Amino acid sequence: MSSHHLQVEELKSKSSASSIHSQSSHQSNTGSHAHNSHYPQQSHPGIHHKAYHPDPETMYHDTGIDYNHVLMNRNASVAKLYEDALKYEDGSIISSAGALVTSSGKKTGRSPKDKRIVDEPSTSDDIWWGPVNTKLSEHGFLINHERAVDYLNTRERLYVFDGYAGWDPKYRIKIRVVCARAYHCLFMRNMLIRPTDEELEEYGEPDFTILNAGAFPANRYTTGMTSNTSVSINFRRREMVILGTEYAGEMKKGVFTIMHYLMPKAGVLSLHSSANQGEKGDVTVFFGLSGTGKTTLSADPRRHLIGDDEHCWSDTGVFNIEGGCYAKCIDLSAEKEPEIFGAIRFGSVLENVVLDEDTRTVDYNDCSLTENTRCAYPIEYIPNALIPCVSSSHPSNIIMLTCDAFGVLPPVSKLSSAQAMYHFISGFTAKMAGTEDGVTEPEAT
Repeated sequence: MSSHHLQVEELKSKSSASSIHSQSSHQSNTGSHAHNSHYPQQSHPGIHHKAYHPDPETMYHDTGIDYNHVLMNRNASVAKLYEDALKYEDGSIISSAGALVTSSGKKTGRSPKDKRIVDEPSTSDDIWWGPVNTKLSEHGFLINHERAVDYLNTRERLYVFDGYAGWDPKYRIKIRVVCARAYHCLFMRNMLIRPTDEELEEYGEPDFTILNAGAFPANRYTTGMTSNTSVSINFRRREMVILGTEYAGEMKKGVFTIMHYLMPKAGVLSLHSSANQGEKGDVTVFFGLSGTGKTTLSADPRRHLIGDDEHCWSDTGVFNIEGGCYAKCIDLSAEKEPEIFGAIRFGSVLENVVLDEDTRTVDYNDCSLTENTRCAYPIEYIPNALIPCVSSSHPSNIIMLTCDAFGVLPPVSKLSSAQAMYHFISGFTAKMAGTEDGVTEPEAT
């Protein structure tokens, strides 16, 4: 058994003894009739209903979700998620290209200052504490957890998606997402690796669970909180809780944080990068912060896309963490970025874009809502994607994207091995406008 698997098993054993089964104090909005996946809603008479084999009590008991009073939509199809988003979620419409257009509300970028990691004995010595990784007590996390569960238990319907992070079977982990919005479920359906029907049958318990109650605020007076937004991770309990933000990118980056913790323990380097492969097997890796050009530059029609944002570099090569791409859409056009433009179709999720009221055509030049307009789509929507997203080659080209908005560096610099190592650890780059809450123009970092 690999050291990675040992680490996950260790986390499981430590969490099992301390699981808290929160009970909601709120009355369900579904009335007196109990709904779950065994009680299907009225639907088209030609639809054949699938029987879900997993016992709902086993699936949801540890999370505290009251599955007897909430309709649980488990691993729903793209069409079903479209239907529910259009019916139940204000601001959801279909674009002329067939993508689901959604609104993330007040937050249109990530809130890194509201990210917290639980400080507890089993993981405390392994985390680099500071401005990026801010401590939260176990008690503070449990308050957030209870608020999230209580909110989710008041919903008429919830969505559950079971997926994987990591294309290499040796290192992949199982992620379960529980959320209140069809938009969030479709987003993570695109961004995680989608199991086959056979894999779902054998899925079992997840390695980590994400509880997304983003429409409900955190209590800013809870010790360790500084606002009504909280994105908190508890490695011992193997849980992530989201409050006070409906920006879907928080879930994606949360999974990346989990992999950042687990992979180095397995001797694997986790990378904030895109990657592609040439016809001769040569791999190029593009390092860069959000919005610096990773997705655009890696989508090369002459090369096979491995992934656009999150990767791992092991002794045997490079593999993608995700099952989809999350492209910035500002100024997007078919002429400049044909692969990305063509990927925006049925099944894709467009966030915070502006479109024509009559034609439903998206105006990608309009940044009146945010400069961080985005689209999430499955990686197979890129015609030349390498699937499975694993390469047995080690990178032969490493490109570090500074996105220098201040003229500090030359447009292109060729680095020696020593210079590359130095720049990797302490090099100059910039945060791009809109990618994080409060960042309205490029910031050197």
